[in-house]
Amino acid sequence: MKPYIICHMMSSVDGRIDCTMTAEIDKTDAYYQALDRLQFDAVLEGRVSRQMHHALPEPFKANDKTPIGEEKYYMAHSADHYDIAIDTHGSLKWPEDALDNNLLVITDEQCPQEYYRYLTANGISWIACGKKGIDLCRAVEILGEKFGVKRLGIVGGGHINGAFLQAGLLDEVSLMIGGGIDGRAGMAAVFDGIRQTDYPPTMLTLNNVERMGNTVWMKYSVNK
Repeated sequence: MKPYIICHMMSSVDGRIDCTMTAEIDKTDAYYQALDRLQFDAVLEGRVSRQMHHALPEPFKANDKTPIGEEKYYMAHSADHYDIAIDTHGSLKWPEDALDNNLLVITDEQCPQEYYRYLTANGISWIACGKKGIDLCRAVEILGEKFGVKRLGIVGGGHINGAFLQAGLLDEVSLMIGGGIDGRAGMAAVFDGIRQTDYPPTMLTLNNVERMGNTVWMKYSVNK
């Protein structure tokens, strides 16, 4: 029941993904045109990306730290498309329009019960799975089995892309390279954060190349 999972990203020629920079090199919104064409049932981002662009500035702070302590999920309402946030420890607070986006938050089982009460009270769906850190393999199974997600788009940032890569969950990589170079030290790459120094390269098979204005869109399948 695992969804078909595609990592879809826009980067500079040097592989960097800072959103302000990629907006500068993608003036025609080729990224979002391609995103629509990929027809995802859900898109997923990591906590850092969500904090920067979607969540409220102030973090959620639980008065009672008692963890939920078991795998559970809550569907606020069924939807044809979900907007998914990875938030391991339950630190993100959400604006009222989160409901309009069919938000779904994934945490681990050490996240405080109080955070789930907050999400539930605000009509936000959630999944808790993983004893210490989110069990991504189980999380995507729940997305498929309980939420009906068949095509899942992983849309950043670099660490969450790297986590899905390392877990062996990616079926495809959809990479758009815009006509620009970042060059700044320390900026996140398309895939980032794997600390295993001898981690082998993941081999890909190129299936399609398309020019969209000044952007090149390449689609690869992940060799299993």
